[in-house]
Amino acid sequence: MVTNNTMQCYDNESVKFFYDHSNKTISHYWRRRDYVIVSMGMTVCFIVIFSNILVIAAIIRNRRFHFPIYYLLGNLAAADLFSGISYLHMMFHTGPWTIKLSIRQWFVRQGLLDTSLTASVVNLLAVAVERHQTIFTMQLHSTMTKRRVVMLICGIWALAIIMGQIPNMGWNCMCDLEDCSTMAPLYSRSYLVFWAVLNLLTFTIMLIVYTRIFLYVRHKSQRMSQHTTQIRHKETVVNLMKTVSLILGCFVICWTPGLVVLLLDGLGCDRCQVLRYEKYCLVLAECNSLVNPIIYSFRDKDMRKTFKKLLCCLCRQGDDDLGESKVRFNTLEHEPSKARSSDLEDKTNGTSLILDGAEDIQACSES
Repeated sequence: MVTNNTMQCYDNESVKFFYDHSNKTISHYWRRRDYVIVSMGMTVCFIVIFSNILVIAAIIRNRRFHFPIYYLLGNLAAADLFSGISYLHMMFHTGPWTIKLSIRQWFVRQGLLDTSLTASVVNLLAVAVERHQTIFTMQLHSTMTKRRVVMLICGIWALAIIMGQIPNMGWNCMCDLEDCSTMAPLYSRSYLVFWAVLNLLTFTIMLIVYTRIFLYVRHKSQRMSQHTTQIRHKETVVNLMKTVSLILGCFVICWTPGLVVLLLDGLGCDRCQVLRYEKYCLVLAECNSLVNPIIYSFRDKDMRKTFKKLLCCLCRQGDDDLGESKVRFNTLEHEPSKARSSDLEDKTNGTSLILDGAEDIQACSES
């Protein structure tokens, strides 16, 4: 215990001391609820780890995915993979095991989780901004250089690491017990408010970005309908709406409950019973790392065929005939075997997942 003229710090106390002060009970034995939560969490973790390893391996294996947007997707998968590992680590240091943790171990546990989830969310935002830039400039592929992509990825991880270390660097309640939160007894309430508001702001930015994309493409689709059939026009808009709904809907479903609970705890809502929903909200937020590979990768037929080859151990060196996607994020066009078609392919790679029929839109704008 360290004492100075203005405050008393409790950095030599145990984790149990802070949990008792925040009225957060640490059970000394495994309850049925603990088994359910840990079982759910570990199941989600293993699926998240496996699916994201598969995405990373597919991007490395298939040279059609060696473009900026897929580098961002690979980084998103890496962030989600780290999220799964961090959450798995937490599953082995939660429940009755929490009481055995030192303060440093507790901050490591929470810091890993904060870092991984921050990296995943910021990656989602980076992908949204990249799609916005690509579509509004009427390009079929991103113009970002590899150097810029690497700098962007490094910036994402630097921000994530900083966010994960902020409480450990001093923004905690070890010297102000009255500011201790209920859900995270060593975190200050002000930090929880900051964390929740920052993520809600990120969600708002994503909402604005995808809304602009939707309005822009709908406007272009109306002009495109002058050059294509009404059925084609309808399919383009419907595909866009489905993709945008998946992206925003899954983000809202997975993150909003946890952010609201964190915000209520940070604001000191004693009647909200935040502990009753805490772990369920955390599992739900982790599910976003599971949904990401499905939305951004599994909708691409090229990616799915690469998955099948990886899973069946049928990959052969030089076998690049992996098919063509109807719905793409930013993939290459069909690769003909003729050499004269290779140049055309370089000009048309990068078709957008949310912009089915982008060639028609570009033709319309040029006319």
